Amino acid sequence: MVSRAELKEELIKAGIRPSVQRLAIFEYVRRSCQHPTAEVVYEALRDELGSLSLTTVYNTLKLFVDAGLIMMLTIDDTFRCFDGNRSNHAHFRCNDCGKIIDLGMKKDFLSMVEGVEGLAVNEAQLYLKGLCGECKKKK
Repeated sequence: MVSRAELKEELIKAGIRPSVQRLAIFEYVRRSCQHPTAEVVYEALRDELGSLSLTTVYNTLKLFVDAGLIMMLTIDDTFRCFDGNRSNHAHFRCNDCGKIIDLGMKKDFLSMVEGVEGLAVNEAQLYLKGLCGECKKKK
């Protein structure tokens, strides 16, 4: 697990001043396995950081996405969540329960796509949708 000092250093290297709020938000997203929304981050940290606002969380998450520190997942038009795992992986979202699951990649995603030769791709996301194992059993 990455230490708080290492997370602070990542922010500094990205040119972001590591305020108490920014560091807490970054730490929460990077350590979460749940792909939290901005609202979930706010609810989790608002008691710890008394002056935290939902607007601050949204702005801070956008800052981190723009700096390449986290990914914003836009699996559909109405749902946006954040992922601190920057490794090459895919996502599965259950149509019933809404759970998002990280999936490993057997190959580099771009190697499976035709026509990318000569392009400078800086982001690629693969989303799969269907029923998770638990919801499939209920059907």
